[in-house]
Amino acid sequence: MNRWQRTPLGTRLALALGVLSLVVFGIVGTVLVTSTRDFLERQLNQQITKTQYDQAMYLNKQISAYQSKWKAPQDWKQITYDPATGTVSPIPGNPLPSEDGVEDLTRLAKDMAGKPEEYRTISIHGEGTFQARACQIEIGNQQVVLISAAPLGDLNSTMRWLLIVSISAFGAALVVLVVAGRLVLRRGLRPLSDMAHTAHDIASHDLTDSSNLPVRADGKGGGPEVEELRTALNVMLDHIDSSLAARTAAEQRLRRFIADASHELRTPLTSIRGYADLFRYAAANEPAEREAHLAKIREETERMSVLVDDLLLLARLDSETPLRLEEIDLVDVASAAAQAFVAAHPQYPLDFEAPSRVIVHGDPMRLRQVLDNLLTNIARHTPRGTSVQLEVTGGAVMIVTDTGPGIPPEHQARIFDRFYRIDDSRSRNIGGTGLGLSIVHSIITAHGGTVNLSSQPGRTTFIISLNPESERAQPVHRDRTGAEHRDVTVPGPQPEL
Repeated sequence: MNRWQRTPLGTRLALALGVLSLVVFGIVGTVLVTSTRDFLERQLNQQITKTQYDQAMYLNKQISAYQSKWKAPQDWKQITYDPATGTVSPIPGNPLPSEDGVEDLTRLAKDMAGKPEEYRTISIHGEGTFQARACQIEIGNQQVVLISAAPLGDLNSTMRWLLIVSISAFGAALVVLVVAGRLVLRRGLRPLSDMAHTAHDIASHDLTDSSNLPVRADGKGGGPEVEELRTALNVMLDHIDSSLAARTAAEQRLRRFIADASHELRTPLTSIRGYADLFRYAAANEPAEREAHLAKIREETERMSVLVDDLLLLARLDSETPLRLEEIDLVDVASAAAQAFVAAHPQYPLDFEAPSRVIVHGDPMRLRQVLDNLLTNIARHTPRGTSVQLEVTGGAVMIVTDTGPGIPPEHQARIFDRFYRIDDSRSRNIGGTGLGLSIVHSIITAHGGTVNLSSQPGRTTFIISLNPESERAQPVHRDRTGAEHRDVTVPGPQPEL
């Protein structure tokens, strides 16, 4: 990076403005001086022409000296030249110029070559520069050339004065413009400096362990562009803040999940190792004792296999949507789940209500798993004789209700969390892994539906809402104009690990 690139933006803009102004001032000054000189030279030429016209009339005795309106000043050089004889004569009232002057004026008369008039700027040695005009006149019956030369000293002095004044004025204006422009630019760029300080403040924060990003770009002014930039920066900071919060929450869930998974897997592994030691020590004992130890090992192995399968299913649901979607009859799925529950748990009376058909777009195996998990939880966590009701409505809503003791309010908010148990020791004894309701929530979310809980002593209800096939096309949204739009895809679940 060179020195110019390291210069502050305000200074560079001010200098660029100064260079541009210098170019403009140069063009304006050049045009002004040139046009003024041309104007003064035209005025002088007109004065010479009118003076020669009066002098020609005076020489022809058509007017007297007192009647002449245009008299030549004393510093003018004037002669008459006779081309036929080469005689040079002075004009009455104007003495002959010096020998060099006469020679220059005579040369101008000789160069006319039949022209009616000739203008030329000549320099007379020792007397300066003159604007000369030569024209043919007739005195009596004789053709002569009248030559008049006006000094350019006053004109040149005027132009020098104009040039000095213009340079001084433009120079002062340029300095004022650069200084004032720098101050205005510094004030205008102050909001950008504030945002730069905000960025440096963000860089000074340690975001590795904290999800809180309290720094925002404050202030007002700077115009709509700066305000738009400030708003965009704050929106970006809000997005970063929410992303950091989501990352922190995800990391916490991951740590908790790893700890819970390790704890859940450690229990069956410890049991298997203990029963394996007992089997080794009791290998010489009765066959019945060995079979008992092997049965315990198989039981703990099956429990660990179920836990690993549940964890694998949750991981797949988090990473993608591993559903085999097809058009199914939700009534058939619910009826099969109800029949299996009644066959496995005849001590729990079940009431099933459903219309003839409810067509949905879903994975029949996963929806069956949802109902199996909910009904199995009832059999595990409620006393025998608890009444169960399974209802399917025409709006693709499944309602599972039981008359058990209910779920305490302090546990309802976390009932769908992974490895969450209301009574940890009792759940382990009855074979629960704490993942059943998490799987229910993940599967329904993958289908684009919702699952809600309503519980109080004597009545617990899970309400599962799906989109029926007649409404499954896409969810309807309205924009600001009131027009309806439908989504093309059904959103999948957000990962919790």
